[in-house]
Amino acid sequence: MDSDDADAPPESIDVPIDGVLDLHTFAPRDIPDVVATYLEECQHRGILAVRVIHGKGTGYQKSVVEKVLKGLASVRSFRTADESAGGWGATLVELHPAKR
Repeated sequence: MDSDDADAPPESIDVPIDGVLDLHTFAPRDIPDVVATYLEECQHRGILAVRVIHGKGTGYQKSVVEKVLKGLASVRSFRTADESAGGWGATLVELHPAKR
């Protein structure tokens, strides 16, 4: 990587707003903002059930996601997914409806 690459803005990643957020394509430092922004957009669009895929690994990404979820007023509840939805590697989130 040359010095010009270090100053380049990060590559844009298009994420469909469909109620499933796969965090595997994001840098760990971006996860808090990505989760918060995605959930805000889901709520705005009336998507109130969301699956966040953070992977199984060491559990670090899961803990980051849970910390973000605990801090968002839009989150009604969240829980680890059952095995059919990703088990330990995914978190299911229920959002409050957007206020009108």
